[in-house]
Amino acid sequence: VLVQVHGQGGVKFQNWAKTYGSSPELYFQPTSVEEIREILDMARQRGKRVKVVGGGHSPSDIACTDDFMIHMGKMNRVLKVDKEKQQATVEGGVFLSDLNVELSKHGLALANLGAVSEVAAAGVIGTGTHNTGIKHGILPTQVIALTLLTASGEILECSESINTDIFQAARLHLGCLGIVLTVTFQCVSQFYLHEVAFPSTLTEVLDRLEEHLKRSQYFRFLWFPHSENVSVIYQDPTDKAGPTGLHAWFWDYAVGYYLLEFLLWISTFVPSLVCWINRFFFWLLFSSRVENIAISYNIFNYECRFKQHVQDWAIPIEKTKEALLELKAALENNPKMVAHYPVEVRFVRGDEIWLSPCFQRDSCYMNIIMYRAGDTFPSDGQPPRTLFLLQAHSCTRKDFEKMYPAFPKFCSVREKLDPTGMFLNAYLEKVFY
Repeated sequence: VLVQVHGQGGVKFQNWAKTYGSSPELYFQPTSVEEIREILDMARQRGKRVKVVGGGHSPSDIACTDDFMIHMGKMNRVLKVDKEKQQATVEGGVFLSDLNVELSKHGLALANLGAVSEVAAAGVIGTGTHNTGIKHGILPTQVIALTLLTASGEILECSESINTDIFQAARLHLGCLGIVLTVTFQCVSQFYLHEVAFPSTLTEVLDRLEEHLKRSQYFRFLWFPHSENVSVIYQDPTDKAGPTGLHAWFWDYAVGYYLLEFLLWISTFVPSLVCWINRFFFWLLFSSRVENIAISYNIFNYECRFKQHVQDWAIPIEKTKEALLELKAALENNPKMVAHYPVEVRFVRGDEIWLSPCFQRDSCYMNIIMYRAGDTFPSDGQPPRTLFLLQAHSCTRKDFEKMYPAFPKFCSVREKLDPTGMFLNAYLEKVFY
């Protein structure tokens, strides 16, 4: 059966933070596997590359292409929910925000979620999205099966027991193994979370890290650079619904963040204000104890209120203290280095996924954010004088082989599944060559 697929020309793609963009020659929004096969056939005939995009939340140019772009937004159904096994099978394009609501109707939930749910299932796992919780892995560890459409048009079922190697590669696929058509998640019974945030100091948290990790299932903390200020955040399952914290909501949304955005905008012209702003912001929103109870996904998700440059570093958990103290010293010794906004520190359990930053080791993630003001950065989109001296996304294949023990295995699976490099782009070529 010949299905006519039509691609649009003239579409400009930009990632969510508007830090990267591209103008694909043709932009497709397929509604069926047959249509995707047609697109791949056309790409093969014309020697074009293909990139798949979901919510576009990656802080890199991993989804950019000038050839063919496939947006999976129309392939977004929840296909099956098995209440007995607590499993859900979904199409790759489903947004987690929709899945959360759907699972909730069946009394189920995902055990862990990142901060944002306007992201597609296939993309979330492809980029190794994570949250926090030393008993919880990165989000792809919740995936127990998936189906992959390869460059040749073949559909592979993958799980712990079928195509196991491809499964461990595809659970964090970087969009370069094929097109993820469906994902099966292991869920849990739906639950409420009790969130408590309270002030502390960097010294206290680093000295008593073990205790904090034992005290709370989803523990993380925010450190406000240029100070000792820390906000500790505990999130734990609870069986009672409780106060919704309207006061906190008002400060957060109506006042706190608009004020902060304005101040950060000013600070891009007067960098010396950042220390002051960080202290003021901590005092305004984080200096008293705040509690909140809500359904799990409403606590896990929070608004990323402004466009930002993000860097997220995973380090072995035992290096947490050393790394943070090093970062603190670097900021103190180099007045030109500025960190806006708190550094978020999270903890994640080790796993067996080949390209996982937590491969066979428990890890600490340090998330460094730079507020991105209008367009006050130079035209190359790179922020000036910042922590971004530690430029991300500049690693090459040699670096990856050192960092990821299973990297060569991943490469050999990628080369088998996509011998002509149909699913590569400029970003991925730096990774694989």
